[in-house]
Amino acid sequence: MDFVIVHTTFSSAEAQLIGSRLNAANFHPTILNEASAANLGGFSTATLIRVEVPEAEATDAKEFLAAEETPGK
Repeated sequence: MDFVIVHTTFSSAEAQLIGSRLNAANFHPTILNEASAANLGGFSTATLIRVEVPEAEATDAKEFLAAEETPGK
């Protein structure tokens, strides 16, 4: 199964929040590169933390996240 990146961040907390929102909306997120951030107090300056979903969910997940960021929706 192929995965697609739907969000990147340097913050472990932000990645977890995005992953939780996606999970609550019945997506299947995976968070990658989080271990490097854990060693640096929750922030990764060496690499981005990636939130990915299965390729079949990518378009809907991106739309979901975009709608969450738009005020008034």
